[in-house]
Amino acid sequence: MRYENMEVHRGLQYPWGRQFGPPQGEPLCIAEGVYWLRFSMPMSLDHINLWLLEDDDGWTVVDTCLATDSAREHWESLFGGFMQGKPVKRVICTHMHPDHLGLAGWLCERFDCSLWMSQTEFLMGRSLVSDTGRAAPRAAVEFYHRAGYTPEQLEQYKARFGNFGKYVSPIPDTYRRIVDMETIVIGGRYWQVMEGMGHSPEHVCLYCPALKLLISGDQVLPRITPNVSVFPTEPEGDPLKYWLRSNARLRERLPEDLLVLPSHEAPFKGLHVRISQILEGHKDDLKALFDFLEQPRRVVDCFPALFRRKIKDGILGLAAGETLAHLNCLLGRRRIRRYTDDDGVYWYVQDPDTADVDEEFLAQT
Repeated sequence: MRYENMEVHRGLQYPWGRQFGPPQGEPLCIAEGVYWLRFSMPMSLDHINLWLLEDDDGWTVVDTCLATDSAREHWESLFGGFMQGKPVKRVICTHMHPDHLGLAGWLCERFDCSLWMSQTEFLMGRSLVSDTGRAAPRAAVEFYHRAGYTPEQLEQYKARFGNFGKYVSPIPDTYRRIVDMETIVIGGRYWQVMEGMGHSPEHVCLYCPALKLLISGDQVLPRITPNVSVFPTEPEGDPLKYWLRSNARLRERLPEDLLVLPSHEAPFKGLHVRISQILEGHKDDLKALFDFLEQPRRVVDCFPALFRRKIKDGILGLAAGETLAHLNCLLGRRRIRRYTDDDGVYWYVQDPDTADVDEEFLAQT
């Protein structure tokens, strides 16, 4: 295929340009039987890319957008317009975050079709939605107290707790489980499930060898990286380790010459280049954080080592979670130590037995 607006930036090729996106709700054919949709969202990450796959006498939908009135209206216009009245046969969600799962239940109910997800994502999504209207548990408040939140910030956290389900329509009671390396036939073509971890517990990507396409979800994005966080439900978790390892595994499993279809920003080529950038970037972040911990610091003190902007209260939870992911990764590699002060707050510092971060450490994924 010849691309008229090919743009190259930082080793990646953008066939439609870096800033391009189809008009909201207007599908763009990017390969035979594969259509790109872009829906807007009322948040700082102001859009999501969705994918419509022709599936014989119907459609397979990959990801769904938030459960908002405007998103429902755009879907309704597609049903009677571009989709020619053909039914949605299944809904595949790459993972359980609301911008991906939000309208899955609504679509499944409307077309009496099944939801396809990995098991952990389905169960975690249902669990988080069940927190809607619930008071923040004591363990969660203590988790953020240990991170160094002020009393005011803890009150703000408690006020926002349970908002996950705000943009998620009722999730179906049953689903079709998909697993790593499984092959799904869509429109007469094989799509292979590729598992990722870290950004969410069991994120799935979809690889079509015949079309040389990878629907990457949030696992591989062209410019930004997804939030990889530790949460109160698993305070000692090491999601960054799993995210780095699963990206390295994708680089080994998949060819370089794929067109990557990410959930945010524009499709691109250069999968191996981008994964290498991601891995190196996080190794640099780990090194910077390790150096910063020459003196003892709390979680909230570590933000300058990882972020290039002031952390406001609206993104405090994301910043604290991502910082903890890096700290737990360093703890797991036995490069730093943690202790608790008299107020029950955690402090982190370089392990005195660790003189430097060597090449072996940097090579770990």
